[in-house]
Amino acid sequence: MTSATQEGNLPRKIRVLLTDDHTILRQGIRVLLEAQDDIEVVGEANNGRESIEQARELHPDVILMDISMPELNGLDATRIIKQSFPEIQVVILTMHETEEYLVRILQTGATGYVLKQAADHELIEAVRIASRGDTYLYPRMARLLVTDYLRRVESNKLDAHDAAFESLTGREREILRHIAEGRSNKELAEILTLSIKTVENHRYSLMNKLNAHDRGELVRYAIRVGLIEP
Repeated sequence: MTSATQEGNLPRKIRVLLTDDHTILRQGIRVLLEAQDDIEVVGEANNGRESIEQARELHPDVILMDISMPELNGLDATRIIKQSFPEIQVVILTMHETEEYLVRILQTGATGYVLKQAADHELIEAVRIASRGDTYLYPRMARLLVTDYLRRVESNKLDAHDAAFESLTGREREILRHIAEGRSNKELAEILTLSIKTVENHRYSLMNKLNAHDRGELVRYAIRVGLIEP
């Protein structure tokens, strides 16, 4: 087998655009990501406007986007990018861990969010999950969002047992709860002693029954009905 053939059989790498106004931080993330066999950094942007231009020119799979930047902040840039290029996934990098920022991030259409102080493996996992179109929910921030929603559910006395919820099997409700807690398909398979394929089938069934189009909508539904205990 020739080297050209071998190269042709190599899986396509995840193409990432880094957007942050701190050069040192971008360089550190670039080194981290390019050490992975399945990820390549195709560009860097110093602010939101540059990120939009780079998205148009490079069409990356995933954009790692800071929030606080000159020219145009990351949230507004993400909103514009998702409107123009919905297939590009955006993962927000943030130092903020409050309900206000969580809600604003979700409203932009971002695929996920990671705290800047997160471990290296969490950032890498977020990129990989986002590249598949799935939502990455940083566990501690997800719990914060869940707690806030459950508090609102309780105060407004919302009925968690609507027709869609009643249609779910016990196993589907269990899987929905784990999804809302930020667990991956692999983790679910290990916890429930199921194959990853079976977990995926359950997730697709949930999406059909709840008219959800992605993992993020499943999470929001689980939060709304108060399925998870804080």
